[in-house]
Amino acid sequence: MIEEILGVASRAPSGTNTQPWRVYLLTGGAKTALSQKIVAAFDDPAQRPLHTEEYAYYPTQWMSPYIERRRKVGWDLYGLLGIGKDDKRRMHAQHARNYHFFGAPVGLIFTIDRSMRQGSWLDYGMFLQSIMVSARGHGLDSCPQAAFTQFHRIITEHLGLAANEQVVCGMSMGYADLEAVENRLLTERAPIASFARFVES
Repeated sequence: MIEEILGVASRAPSGTNTQPWRVYLLTGGAKTALSQKIVAAFDDPAQRPLHTEEYAYYPTQWMSPYIERRRKVGWDLYGLLGIGKDDKRRMHAQHARNYHFFGAPVGLIFTIDRSMRQGSWLDYGMFLQSIMVSARGHGLDSCPQAAFTQFHRIITEHLGLAANEQVVCGMSMGYADLEAVENRLLTERAPIASFARFVES
């Protein structure tokens, strides 16, 4: 099934057909071992500052309306989970679930050749979206995760990545637990009129 999903996604468009994606699929012991290594670093206050993102996913200075959207989705999730704004311990534990791939049986790590530029990263987004849509067609759910980029050194060592490979993100994939309270979260979307302008004349 995963091969079928990737086969569909491989048809995603890319500039001059460069197909800049590379995928590592982790299951079983390999997935568990990577999770344990990352969580050990995440839980250790002495190690955590040593692990920083290799590229800036988010802005260095947040502005409206993006900061409000970021805060709202975070507090909406924590609200469903019953995590208060001062409960740092439970916030930390919830964030750590990223590195266990949220309990999914399949974890994916995506890399790109360091020589590729901004356009190829746009192509990569279409590839990731295609994986997620194809997975839904097969009855699976997925969660793309930028959280893994912070621990790219651990991932590089664990997977034996080549020096020219840069970690783009991770992704969890499996069957959704419809009883899990966090799966009731419905993120708000801006109305079309706020981001689209129809130019007719």
